[in-house]
Amino acid sequence: MAINFDLSPEQAGLQKAARSFADDRLSLVEGVIAPLPTPEARFAAIKPFYQDMVDAGFMKALVPVEYGGTAMPSLDFALAAEELTRVDINVPTALLGTGLGLQPIIHFGTAEQKAQFLPPFAGSEPLLAAWAFTETSGGANFDSSDPSTGVQTFARLDGDEWVINGDKHFTTNGCGFDGNGAALISVLCRTDLTLPPGESLAVIVVPGDTPGIKVESYIDTMGHRATISPRITFTDVRVPAGNLIGAPGDGIEISRKTFNWTSSLIGAACVGRMRAAFDYAFEFAKTDKRSGPVPIIDYQNVGYMLVDIKTRIEAARYFTWKACDLYDKTNGADEELGHMVKVFASELSVQVVYDTMRVVGVNSYGDQTPIAAIMEDVLCFPVYDGGNMGVRRRQLHALLKSADYDPMESSACIVAI
Repeated sequence: MAINFDLSPEQAGLQKAARSFADDRLSLVEGVIAPLPTPEARFAAIKPFYQDMVDAGFMKALVPVEYGGTAMPSLDFALAAEELTRVDINVPTALLGTGLGLQPIIHFGTAEQKAQFLPPFAGSEPLLAAWAFTETSGGANFDSSDPSTGVQTFARLDGDEWVINGDKHFTTNGCGFDGNGAALISVLCRTDLTLPPGESLAVIVVPGDTPGIKVESYIDTMGHRATISPRITFTDVRVPAGNLIGAPGDGIEISRKTFNWTSSLIGAACVGRMRAAFDYAFEFAKTDKRSGPVPIIDYQNVGYMLVDIKTRIEAARYFTWKACDLYDKTNGADEELGHMVKVFASELSVQVVYDTMRVVGVNSYGDQTPIAAIMEDVLCFPVYDGGNMGVRRRQLHALLKSADYDPMESSACIVAI
């Protein structure tokens, strides 16, 4: 038996192309967004870079081949994502947000729905999709069995139309680049106020320019400075009855599978950000003496810290690869490794970046180095996309409690790259 971590020529080429793209184009993002005072201005400013990603084929990679896309495997996406996020987190996050918005359609849509909604995203326009999951009151208990709690965005059937009312926030991409809405928004809602989520939770696809959608405000996040997080209100928003994905009650499974896709890819983003911090700290240690006689890397304390940091990055990378490989092999059905990667890599990234701050010293706490900004970025990873406490409870703890759980099943799935 052999475990092979060698990249294929195609994967190595993708990795190299993504690295070059990041160095040539995404390296310019920070200089463009830094002087802009509002999140909506910063988000609008990354549109040309997002267009570059579309032109490079990254958005088409989200779409199945039969609808005009290239359907890039999760593992290959992770290889590219690590290189992209090493340089900038914002533009790749807009792409990830679009992927989130499309996942319910890709996995649960009918052939007619896929043919209607997916082909535009395989084209040349810089389209955005969004996943309207989180209520303004929070999303941790979206599947609460008490009908008076959980998701309070409701849709009622009026003839041949769904009429949607409710409020969402952290709806990444939902406002569009110009504030007039994303190309489409997949909205998690309830179809009956009296029924629990298992009978009423649903996903309805809503074009972002539908009357009744209003961007109420924008959350100005500490990191991810050009990632947009709008609060959106739906007031008597009408869409065709055929925009319902699956059936009422399917919303729990749709949400679970949607987050299955992002979990391990977030691991790749964590590795990218950790690499950025390590690369700076490593070069700093080799060249800066801190008023001493030799570069600080000559001291054992610094050298050992750098060894530990690099080791953690390597571990997170290969764990991410294994989870992505399993996602591909199971067609997105994996419920364990991807979420473990999300928890492990996101929390590790905070410790790793903090350790690079310790290597560099107090200068890393200001604007003299990029590390403080990287720390602001990685602090988001453990608390978004379901949040690690929710992931532990809803996905991982629940899995451990299931009667047929086999603790060796996922461990036996060997990565072959």
